[in-house]
Amino acid sequence: MAATTTTVISLPVPPPGYQDPMTSSNDPTPLEERSISNPTNLEAFGQGTGAVAHAIERWDYPRINTYRLAAIFFSFLNFGMNDGSYGALVPYIEMDYQLSYIVTSLVFLSPFAGYTVAALFSDRLHLFFGRRGIAIFAPSCKCIGYVVIATHPPYPAVVAILAIVGLGNGLTDAAWNAWIGQLAHTNQLLGLLHGLYGLGATIAPLIATSMITKANLGWWTFFYMMSALAAVEILTGAAAFWSETGSKYTRVNRADGEGKGMTRQALRQKVTWICAAFLLCYVGLEVSLGGWVVNFMIRVRHGEPFSSGMTATGFWLGITVGRVVLGFITPRIGERVAVSVYLVISVSLELIFWLVPQFIVSAVAVSLLGFFIGPIFPSTVIAVTKLLPSEMHVAAIGFSAAVGGGGAAL
Repeated sequence: MAATTTTVISLPVPPPGYQDPMTSSNDPTPLEERSISNPTNLEAFGQGTGAVAHAIERWDYPRINTYRLAAIFFSFLNFGMNDGSYGALVPYIEMDYQLSYIVTSLVFLSPFAGYTVAALFSDRLHLFFGRRGIAIFAPSCKCIGYVVIATHPPYPAVVAILAIVGLGNGLTDAAWNAWIGQLAHTNQLLGLLHGLYGLGATIAPLIATSMITKANLGWWTFFYMMSALAAVEILTGAAAFWSETGSKYTRVNRADGEGKGMTRQALRQKVTWICAAFLLCYVGLEVSLGGWVVNFMIRVRHGEPFSSGMTATGFWLGITVGRVVLGFITPRIGERVAVSVYLVISVSLELIFWLVPQFIVSAVAVSLLGFFIGPIFPSTVIAVTKLLPSEMHVAAIGFSAAVGGGGAAL
């Protein structure tokens, strides 16, 4: 292997007067110089033989990143709609198939199987097919699953097909968190990304509940819309990442230029296991609240079906606003301190939600709870990208997300 050196090269300079809207005038980040980790190939920059250039890119530079970011944002909006819909649909799935709580909860367990497969093979898929392959394959899995569910199949088929949907969401989660984690202004961008996830989870219960209670449609008709959105996601992702092939991914993310998987190496890192255990608890809390709050409000707080469905909307809206607003505050006080404060407040709100037997109090408490737990997932992803080398990001984030999916199943 060639010796590693550090080279400063000149990259294209933006037009005069250009200023990154996400950078304050007091703390500009220059584009003219980038520190390049150089093991083997500088041909792409016309510097002769040698290596991969590792420059920190921006969300809007090179320009193609703007379109890629838009495609990723749309993908996470759909991702959020998928996860947010379960809470509103579970009571009607339970009644339709005449199921018990335990059997109904299989809709949360099944996607975990798909997440596990994604964690094991996400890095390999990147090496063989690049981000272009992920951008096509992941939403295709979701589209296939949604089309099958929209036919109103028997319940065992619903459970089985949700594993394929989980595979698509697991690949999406690992790939796009890792890609944005390598850009400048990571805190803000991940806050917006997961804010869009929260937005999707916010509007999904509203749409699903309205379709069922107001339009008197079957719960499965919600997946007509989800199928169409997944098809659009395939087109936008393929167009934005068409040039991101497997060979390019290997050249940029492997110092030796060889397509060696990094899953085993990532699992040897203590950081990976700590973040995975943390997300096991966090995602378990998030999905449990979002998935079962409607049932709780109907059966324990004796609310009306529509108003109870809106509490799920309030919870996911809180997550959306929290990730966007607190995403700009968290880096100012530091992720460690911020997450500690958010957790203390969240525990207090959870106690209020559980112990005060009033519908309004519970609805307000669960919305505020969503606001303060919202930034925790993005902050965990940032910790992974800061503490591990870039070639391990996909494998480590994919594994942590899969373990988090286990929390949802539990």
